Amino acid sequence: MKSLVTGPAARSAAIACALLAAGSPLPVLAQAPTQSQPAPAAPAQPEPEAAAQPAGISESVAAVVNDEIISTYDLAQRMRLLIATSGVQPTEQTLPQFQREALVSLVDERLQFQELRRVEREQKIDIVATDEEVDEEIADMARQNNMTREQFLSFLGARGIGVDTLRQQIRAQVSWARWIRGRYGSRLRIGDDQIAATQARLEAAAAKPQYQISEVLIDASRVGGMQQAMQGAQQLVAQMQQGAPFPAVARQFSALPTAAAGGDAGWISQGEMPTEVEQVLEQMRPGQLSQPIPVRDGVYIVYLRDKRAGGGATLVNLKQAAVPLAQGADEAEARAKLEALRPKITSCETLEQAAAGVEGVVAGDLGEAEVADLAPAFRQAAETLQIGQVSEPIRTNAGLHLVAVCGRRAAGEAQVDREQIENRLYGQQLSMIARRYMRDLRNSATIETR
Repeated sequence: MKSLVTGPAARSAAIACALLAAGSPLPVLAQAPTQSQPAPAAPAQPEPEAAAQPAGISESVAAVVNDEIISTYDLAQRMRLLIATSGVQPTEQTLPQFQREALVSLVDERLQFQELRRVEREQKIDIVATDEEVDEEIADMARQNNMTREQFLSFLGARGIGVDTLRQQIRAQVSWARWIRGRYGSRLRIGDDQIAATQARLEAAAAKPQYQISEVLIDASRVGGMQQAMQGAQQLVAQMQQGAPFPAVARQFSALPTAAAGGDAGWISQGEMPTEVEQVLEQMRPGQLSQPIPVRDGVYIVYLRDKRAGGGATLVNLKQAAVPLAQGADEAEARAKLEALRPKITSCETLEQAAAGVEGVVAGDLGEAEVADLAPAFRQAAETLQIGQVSEPIRTNAGLHLVAVCGRRAAGEAQVDREQIENRLYGQQLSMIARRYMRDLRNSATIETR
């Protein structure tokens, strides 16, 4: 197999000019097509005509996949679709990555369709998604963007994206996922020993910090090597730091099974991620986006959404009603307000409502925190009050506070159940099989880039 490389500079420049002239990407990002069972078909509506060929590009051959041509028009269209659905802005720095990702995606789709048609002929079965199934996926994407189907297609059309480009991508995703599940899904067996071993490992890790993360993996074998994977990941991190939504980027660029959920991996414990990723997570704070993390198969990007302490800690959920006061200010009036308010707070649910009727009192949810991390006065209340009880007024540098304890639990108490573990292991194994399948198809194919 010939390795994938970018085309000549003249072709890239022409595509870049056309793309930069195409307008801004979608402000509301399309979800990746789901793999759920189709809903009842919506009434057929006329579709916008396919976008005209980008001005300034004379259509030529971008690549040949087993004698099947990918044109420069196909390539430019796919780049526009990637830009519109990823939220990453097209610039001189990001266009090479879009071109590389678009070309790799088109090559993979050609290989997938060629394989699916071969299987259909040999086994006399239907695998490729029908027009009706593709229409249902488009309707679902429109709903997720709070648009009608016609509005969604018109919106893409206004950005130079032909409906056939979107339909081709959806048809490939739905058909290939169906084939992989059909061929390998029923054969996969997650044994009781695997589930038990995972449960034991999670229980052992419960005393250690746990992380709620979103993830992206740039597969090195898919994009042409570790150097290309690292460069692509660096570009994506830069764009997300400038506002590109992580879920949209994950759907378009991640090689992990969590891509369909916008990269959401949920809560993970020690041992569930590559060692290189866990070492980075230990140093991160909630709300932080990592830099690219090289691992064996490619490059990870993780977003730490939340973090909780291990099982040796106690977590409390607190609410407060407070009167802001400057340091040294007379607190008599504020204390009288809070002492009069305190008997009216009969539960955590009534705290905000009761405080709303008292002028100068601000109420709110302080969220969940580890007791050891609280300020000393708040810590004492968290340790001594029963759930639902309200403290005496507490003085801090910010003012006077009534603190209510609304919940208490041991950190690490919430463990994934057996079904969640089985589903996660199943998804990981099916994803690994799919990636190996595609690698074998690429290795046995004749792929030429022009």
